[in-house]
Amino acid sequence: MSHASVRQVLEGQRAAPGMALGRVRLLQPRRHVIDDSLLRAEDVNAELERLDLALARARGELAELRQRLHGALAREAQPFLDTHALILDDPELRAGLDDMIRTGRYRAAAALQAQRDRLVQVFRSMDDPYLRTREDDLQHVIARVLDALEHDGSSEEHRLAARLGEILVAENPSPAEVAGMAELGLRGIIASGGSAYSHAAILARSLHLPMLCSVPGADSSLGDGDLVLLDGERGIAIAHPTAQDLGSLRQWQREQAARGRLPPLPAIPARSRDGVMVALYANAELPGEVAEARALGAMGVGLYRTELLYLRKQSLPGEDEQFAALRELLQALDGAPATLRTLDLGADKAIGTGLDMPAEANPALGVRGVRHALRHPGILRTQLRAMLRAAALGPLRILLPMVTLAEEVAAVRAHALDCLAELKAAGAQVPEALPALGAMIEVPAAALGVRALLAEADFLAIGTNDLAQYVLATDRNLGALSALYDPRHPALLRLIAGVAIAARRANKPLSVCGEIAGDPVAVPLLLALGIRELSMAPTRLAQARAAIEATQCARLRALVPRLLRASSRSELEALLCTLGSN
Repeated sequence: MSHASVRQVLEGQRAAPGMALGRVRLLQPRRHVIDDSLLRAEDVNAELERLDLALARARGELAELRQRLHGALAREAQPFLDTHALILDDPELRAGLDDMIRTGRYRAAAALQAQRDRLVQVFRSMDDPYLRTREDDLQHVIARVLDALEHDGSSEEHRLAARLGEILVAENPSPAEVAGMAELGLRGIIASGGSAYSHAAILARSLHLPMLCSVPGADSSLGDGDLVLLDGERGIAIAHPTAQDLGSLRQWQREQAARGRLPPLPAIPARSRDGVMVALYANAELPGEVAEARALGAMGVGLYRTELLYLRKQSLPGEDEQFAALRELLQALDGAPATLRTLDLGADKAIGTGLDMPAEANPALGVRGVRHALRHPGILRTQLRAMLRAAALGPLRILLPMVTLAEEVAAVRAHALDCLAELKAAGAQVPEALPALGAMIEVPAAALGVRALLAEADFLAIGTNDLAQYVLATDRNLGALSALYDPRHPALLRLIAGVAIAARRANKPLSVCGEIAGDPVAVPLLLALGIRELSMAPTRLAQARAAIEATQCARLRALVPRLLRASSRSELEALLCTLGSN
């Protein structure tokens, strides 16, 4: 392996925006030697004690890290450290390990490896990219316990000790590793694996640390001490950058400094060159993202994912707990509106949540979203009651995921009306009428049958990530098919255009909340198709606003027939270039 000082450009997936220059801190994963020989009967109790000691040591390391962190870093890292602590304390995990050691005569490390491998297969069958990253949490926790089993007196902190100005290069760093090194002056992260949905990536975005993931060979082609320029804006890392490369960094730093002297962006619609107003909202799932989104000019939260309330616990959250979380959200919004998506968990995502659901051969097409809600009305009604109580504190809408039929919306509306009557009868503070109830358009049948849905739904939101996945029959997380997964595919555009026309005729609000809502190349395309409400990751708001302000909508509309007739990706891309030049 050679690390000659020759400029080298590595490409990856943008996980957190920004730019940073620093020396590489290469973090190689520890390799654990697993003894798979069987225990003697007289050694079982001693092996259980070894496991107890390792689990206690792992818990102690997490507790020590939590105590050491302060301020914003502590606040942002806490949820992820808590998730790891919950896995360590999971009684089902421990019962399985005990059974393997007592009955199967496994050694502790072999039992940990077997449990990890079994659960990893479950996680890898999940269809939701964020929830699939719970595999990362499991891998990181098991690795921490295996480290503790092999404890040789050297602390994890010594292995991770960073120097000011370093850039972490690793295969798939854990949020604990990121938090520990961020405290010591970490400037950025390059991961050879992982995804933008990983907890490390979410934490990096919260801490404003630029990060790239899925950078092939990063941990083998970069060496300790190499100077590297991490460009999270373009999705590249440049080893041994030239003077010209450093000039681009200085230009970016000047732009950031200029922005820093300006007040927060006003929460007003973006305005195209010819006066078309477009509302910009943020997608969120963590309280810290709301403040950031508001500072970046979001008019509110256009998609609030409620799954984290369930994923952080070993049991289902109650009505009061959910209400408290939603109250915190609305307080942070200070009068701005929020769209709350009801629970989107299915059989593939129920591990450790208290949901007892049978395994499914194809979870992407299984009992999830509103399908799950209507089969478990007790869980649905608890969430609806919390949302209705929160609606008395600030403006909100309720959005149903994975809708296929108008009857599903009608059934949830009936439950919501019952819950509202119950709360009123109990003297709870609730709104006089139901908040707006909407449907996500992510199933092709919902897009094709949109007129029937509009008869029941008060508003619609197009989830282009899943809609593209189903229309193209392509797993959006499968690298081998990445060339086929294209949210700007002509077939998908025709569905979006049809939904937009139907919503406009019905005079009902419509938003797009998938990844393309924050894609500056796709934004003019969405405006041409009639979309006037976009919701995206907070970090995408500025570039989406800039794309809108550079767009001439009236001139774009003339291109719509050609856009909808496009028969190939190259033809569509040529038209997109035309859009960008208008």
